Amino acid sequence: MIELTPREIVARLDQHIVGQHDAKRAVAVALRNRWRWSRLSPEIRKEVTPKNIIMIGPTGVGKTEITRRLASLTGAPFIKVEATKYTEVGYYGRDVESMIRDLLDAAINLVSDKKREELKDKVGDRVEQRLLDELIPPPDFSGTTEEEVAAARERHQRTREKFLGMLRNGQLEDREVEINVEQRGNSVQVFGPMGMENMDIDLQGMMDKLVPKQKKKRKLPVKDARQVLTDQEAEAMMDQDAVHEEAIQLAEQSGMVFIDEIDKVCGSEQGQRSADVSRQGVQRDLLPIVEGTTVQTRYGSVRTEHILFIAAGAFHRSKPSDLMPELQGRFPIRVELSDLTQADFVRILTEPTGSLTKQYTALLKTDGVELEFTQDGIEALADYAYRVNQTTQNIGARRLYTMTERLLEDVSFRAPDDGSMKIVVDADFVKQRLQSVAEDEDLSKFVL
Repeated sequence: MIELTPREIVARLDQHIVGQHDAKRAVAVALRNRWRWSRLSPEIRKEVTPKNIIMIGPTGVGKTEITRRLASLTGAPFIKVEATKYTEVGYYGRDVESMIRDLLDAAINLVSDKKREELKDKVGDRVEQRLLDELIPPPDFSGTTEEEVAAARERHQRTREKFLGMLRNGQLEDREVEINVEQRGNSVQVFGPMGMENMDIDLQGMMDKLVPKQKKKRKLPVKDARQVLTDQEAEAMMDQDAVHEEAIQLAEQSGMVFIDEIDKVCGSEQGQRSADVSRQGVQRDLLPIVEGTTVQTRYGSVRTEHILFIAAGAFHRSKPSDLMPELQGRFPIRVELSDLTQADFVRILTEPTGSLTKQYTALLKTDGVELEFTQDGIEALADYAYRVNQTTQNIGARRLYTMTERLLEDVSFRAPDDGSMKIVVDADFVKQRLQSVAEDEDLSKFVL
């Protein structure tokens, strides 16, 4: 785990997310506690559990982005799930335990990528030799004398060395070679009542052991064949059992599960009946996962005691206290994210490393269009986005996406035909394209 102080974590998050300082502090402390936990003695470590977090705030204020960026900082396995897609066992829907299997799949991908990087040099050498075998097949030495065989081998070796130099210099990238490509069968999924998904039957893995994999010869350019051969060699050199064991340990000690829309499985405060009869059942099924249990997967058992769970919801029609008391107690840290202001929109458009203004400038530059956003243009765009959020449904920063797309729709359409030109997005440019739609409240509900 990468060692970062809470202050450094917040600084990293500030590069991508504007505002929400309280939420950033909470997740930064939670992440630092993971590092502290890894330094404890085994006797104390088993007693310390993660401090799970509930983020409360409307859509588009940064709840998901904070968690996703947090996971990318540490290289930890991370998944985002929607609470609404799970149902109580016995009803149609996904089993709650499947989120842990998804987390393990993410951990396996991370470990596999790390192993591939470690084997990069060895795999590269073997791939080069296989490409040379296809580019320069060995000559037929049958029926010749020993002297002729030796001379032919020497010539063949010199040719290989010459082609190896050309291969490394990129001179043979478009040359076609014929390689064997494995034909993978389609995955087999089992559906059935009463949580059949819980059995986690790997029928595809069983079939692979019973039926040999079919190989098909394909002609590919060297640049494409290199990637195919790299994947084949890396898979052959990796010990899959060791990968799975390391992935299970990584998921157990560093895994993060982001449960979005947690408020949608709350019971209403008036106790009204709902068509979704399994909402309370989802909470009951979530409780042992968050509290700590063992989930059986096709790769082994995964314990959930030290997985960090971050739940989020708007809580417009409910409140966190509507959750089951037992589940509430498993989320001791609660952070409320504030609505975004017009000033926040200005910062979102300019400060993050991947801000919308930088994205559109880079996109249109590929067509020779030089896009320049002035300060008054950015403020005008932020003001229209804020006003539309106030008069219609508040979707937070996502409103900037719809407004910016509407603003530059005509420029994006004409850019390939008009060629090189410079577009200055100032206040007048923004007003001309957005004022009529933004002021028509009925129309803006459908367009923006």
